[in-house]
Amino acid sequence: MSGIFGISLWSLCYLAVLVGFSAYGIHRWAIIFLFLKNRRRVPQPAAHFEELPIVTVQLPIFNERYVAERLLRSVSALDYPREKLEVQVLDDSTDDTQFVIQAEVERLRATGLDIVLLHRTDRTGFKAGALENGMAQAKGDYIFILDADFLPDADILHKTIHFFTDPGVGMIQTRWGHLNRTYSLLTRVQAMFLDGHLLLEQTARSRSGRFFNFNGTAGIWRKSCIEKSGGWQHDTLTEDLDLSYRAQLAGWRFVFLSDVVTPAELPVDMNGFKSQQHRWTKGSIQTCKKILPRILRSDLPFVIKLEATLHLTSNFCYLLLACLCILLQPSSHAVVGWTRFFLFDLPVFMLASVSVAVFYICAQRELHPRTWMREMVLLPPLIALGIGLSLNNAKAVLEALFNRTSGFVRTPKYGIGDVAATRASQQAWRGSRYLPMRSLLPLLELGFALYFTWFVYNAAVQGQYTSLPFLIFFQLGFCYVAFSSLRQWLPVRTPPDAEVAAA
Repeated sequence: MSGIFGISLWSLCYLAVLVGFSAYGIHRWAIIFLFLKNRRRVPQPAAHFEELPIVTVQLPIFNERYVAERLLRSVSALDYPREKLEVQVLDDSTDDTQFVIQAEVERLRATGLDIVLLHRTDRTGFKAGALENGMAQAKGDYIFILDADFLPDADILHKTIHFFTDPGVGMIQTRWGHLNRTYSLLTRVQAMFLDGHLLLEQTARSRSGRFFNFNGTAGIWRKSCIEKSGGWQHDTLTEDLDLSYRAQLAGWRFVFLSDVVTPAELPVDMNGFKSQQHRWTKGSIQTCKKILPRILRSDLPFVIKLEATLHLTSNFCYLLLACLCILLQPSSHAVVGWTRFFLFDLPVFMLASVSVAVFYICAQRELHPRTWMREMVLLPPLIALGIGLSLNNAKAVLEALFNRTSGFVRTPKYGIGDVAATRASQQAWRGSRYLPMRSLLPLLELGFALYFTWFVYNAAVQGQYTSLPFLIFFQLGFCYVAFSSLRQWLPVRTPPDAEVAAA
C-alpha cells in the first residue's frame, strides 16, 4: 500500500511539473510564431525633429575601475550637438574608481563636454536611487541610460531620438551586442541566451502590441514618462522591469529596435554570471508579486494579460526544474523501459528541450544567416547550463516569494573584449577584488553532479538507454556549474593589478 501511495504521490508531483513545463513550452512556441510573423515589420519614426532636443546621458557606476574610463571616452565621442548633450556620471563607488572617474570627468569637461559628476556616499535605492537622484537634476527631456560596461556607437542618438516625435512613445530600447562573445565557452553560451531574449522575445512582444520591458541599459526614456509612471522605485531588484510595466499600464508605448546594437561585456566568471542571474530572477518575481495583480485587475485585452502573466512568472521554470531534479530518481522505480520513455522522457524532451532548441536556432539564423550552423554546437552546453543554474535561480525565486531582502549585487566587469593586447590583461580578472563572495551553493551543486553521475551509471546498467541523453544533460550541467564556481576557490598565481601593469 505504501508503495502504491508513493507512486501516486510521485505521479501527482510529476504531473504538476509537466503541466508547468507544458505551459511555458507552449508560450515559447507562441513567441517564435509572433517573431516570425512580425520580424519584417521594422518600426520607423513618425517624423523627424526639426530641432534636436536636449538629451541627458546617465551613467550609473559602482566600483567599476576596469571599465569606467572606457565608458566615459565612448560617451564623449557621441555624434550629437554638444549644446544639446548633457552627461551625468552617477557614481556610488567606494573604491578608487571614484578617483579614476573624477580625473576623466575633469579632462572631458575641459574639452567642452557638458559633463557632471554626482557622487553619492549613501547608496539608498542602489541603481534606482542613483537614477532618481540624477533625473531630479537632468536638463534633458530624454534620458539615455548606459551601464558601465556598454560602448554605444557614435550615431546611436540619431538612430533613436526621432521615434519620440510620436507623443505616445515613452521608451526606446536598443539590442545588446557582446564585446567578448568568443572569450570562453561561458560567454558564447551567454551570448546565445541573450540573443534569444533580446531578439526573439523583445521583437515578438513589441511588434505584436504586447508589453515588453526596458532592459536596464542601452535605452532612452522620455523624462515625463518616468515621472508620470511613478518614477524610479527601489522595492524590487529589477527597477527596469517594474517601471516598464507601470509605464505601459499608464498607456505609454515602447519601441524595440533590433537593428540598433549597443555592445557590452558579458560576465567571464561563473560566480559573477550566477550572481547576475540570481538578481534578475529574484527581481522578476518581486516585480511579479507587485505588478501582476494590477495587470489582472486592469481592462487590458486578454492576450496582453496572458502574455504579461507568462512573462512575469517565467522564472518559476527554475523552481519546476529544481523539483524535477528531485523527482527524477523516484521515477526510475515507478516506470521502466518504453513505458518510461513515452510517459516521462519524451514529453519532457518535446515540451522543454525541443522548444528551447528551436527558440535559439531561430535567433541565430536571424542574426547570423550565413554562419548560424556553427553556433548549433553550443546548444547542448546551453541546455546543460540552464539546468545547472536551476538551484541558483530556484533559490532566488524562493527568496522573492518569502520576502527575503537582499542588496543590489553588481555584476563585476573587467574591460575584457574579443581583441586584447595581452594574455595577462585577459586573465587578470581571476584575482580581482570584484569577484563575488564565496558561498556554499557550489557544494550543493557538486552534490547534484555526483548524484546524477551515479544516476547515469545506474540507468546504463539497467538498460534504460532512452533516458541516458536526458540524464547526461543534468549530469554535465551540474558538473560544469559546480566546478566552474569552485574554481574561484583556488589560489591565484599572480596579483592581477601587478600583472596588468607589467604587461
